[in-house]
Amino acid sequence: MLAILRKEINTFFASPIGYLVIAVFLLLNGLFLWIFNGEFNILDNGYADVSAFFLLAPWILIFLVPAVTMRSFSDEKKQGTIELLLTKPVSHLQIVLGKYFGAFLLIIIALIPTLLYVFTVYKLGNPEGNLDIGSTLGSYFGLLFLVASYTAIGIFASSLTDNQIVAFIVAIFICFVFYFGFDGLAGYNIFGNNFDIGALGMSSHYKSMSRGVIDTRDLIYFLSVASIFIVLTKLNLTRQ
Repeated sequence: MLAILRKEINTFFASPIGYLVIAVFLLLNGLFLWIFNGEFNILDNGYADVSAFFLLAPWILIFLVPAVTMRSFSDEKKQGTIELLLTKPVSHLQIVLGKYFGAFLLIIIALIPTLLYVFTVYKLGNPEGNLDIGSTLGSYFGLLFLVASYTAIGIFASSLTDNQIVAFIVAIFICFVFYFGFDGLAGYNIFGNNFDIGALGMSSHYKSMSRGVIDTRDLIYFLSVASIFIVLTKLNLTRQ
């Protein structure tokens, strides 16, 4: 599994893909948070917090995570190397986890420079340091679990097809449904007051963690979503 993980990381940074993903993520966040006027602009907000970043990041990651994962298995299928990979002395689950953690680590690397936003707001606060550290740490923790779920979905979508563009679109759709779809349906009260359909979506659990309160129900939810899509990906490989 570690060999596959290292191969994935090396592949990302041996081509422009890894650098491009990190650059686009930081550029988009930087433009919305510091340059463009609007509700996400930290300087216009007048408050020493980075909540705008944590509201914006899930939507940007809906596109960037599938861009990272779309080639994971679809490229192997297109080049005809999937059969060779499956004959390696590793289990199908280890192959999936190697691909999964390779993509996950790349997104984590992209998130590390955003700590500069926190440091900047911390220094700009009046008085200096007037920043809710607990809420900020909880938001980062929630973002990590959100990325973990997005990555599992992206890996699953890539295992469905040998076309990277199709894998990209399918991953975006599933991520969107899980992040916003259930939350949007909750407003229609389809199942009555006895069932909160919004609890099935990522948004409510992510926002709960962003308040700085780490609830085991939120952790179990994200771990369950990631695990389900990893298992589904493994089952797809088994059928190859």
